[in-house]
Amino acid sequence: MPRDFPRTRRVGEQLQRELAALIRDEIDDPRIGMVSISGVEVSRDLSHAKVFFSTMLTPGEEQDADVSLQVLQGAAGFLRRLLGRHLAMRHVPQLHFRRDNSLQQGARLSALIDSAVRADRHADDDSDSDN
Repeated sequence: MPRDFPRTRRVGEQLQRELAALIRDEIDDPRIGMVSISGVEVSRDLSHAKVFFSTMLTPGEEQDADVSLQVLQGAAGFLRRLLGRHLAMRHVPQLHFRRDNSLQQGARLSALIDSAVRADRHADDDSDSDN
């Protein structure tokens, strides 16, 4: 059974806070849009970090999320250098950005549940009027 690695979790949480501020304050690319850092997973040896981000998109703006991913991947070295200045770490992990679609999936599931509840209520109303 794997052990809990509190150091990797602490480093991930600190990276998440710092990256959110750096992206907001230091990246002036208008193509990036509204980006939120939703989580950071750091490898056990602290050499790599998967940075999960979500974008504030309306349905049909998937291309904008892809552009944001490209911009973040292009700025990974720059962000890593800035993290090295802000954090008290000997080695800053390499950053690997990944899209986090959990918010969109959650909204889609919530809408499906709401429509199913409405359909059930409508079916119940129809059966009550028949009696």
